[in-house]
Amino acid sequence: MYSQRLGQARAEGLNPFAGMLRAGVALAFGSDAPVTPLDPWGAVRAAAWHTHAPHSISVRAAFAAHTRGGRRAAREESHQPGTLTLGAPATYAVWAPGPLVVQAPDGRISAWSTDPRSGTPPLPDLTEGAPRCWRTVRDGHTIFDSGELT
Repeated sequence: MYSQRLGQARAEGLNPFAGMLRAGVALAFGSDAPVTPLDPWGAVRAAAWHTHAPHSISVRAAFAAHTRGGRRAAREESHQPGTLTLGAPATYAVWAPGPLVVQAPDGRISAWSTDPRSGTPPLPDLTEGAPRCWRTVRDGHTIFDSGELT
């Protein structure tokens, strides 16, 4: 879309996520809805498989920008943003099971070990699209339930 509307040269300069991270910029992803679909996994995927490869970041970095980064940017600091903490209102999503992997689309950008002994938590495999959400809870209240969770 950007290439069509802005031209290839200008589009390649957009969203230089890797350079931002190298410069110490804290990334906070969100949505351009209703201009684009509300699709957080799609945003993670787009940052990891950027149309201009030098701007790509790891799936883990993109996931952090879309979870903890967004909460930090909103200054939701009453507890550690992006974590479940004893006594704090729970905000989380339950996703349909699928393969979990430590994924970096480009070996040059990966700072995460794929060795299971490293303790790097895996994420859903995004090469085939996004996982299906079964339930979403915000501040302890269910706001979406697909009915699929048993």
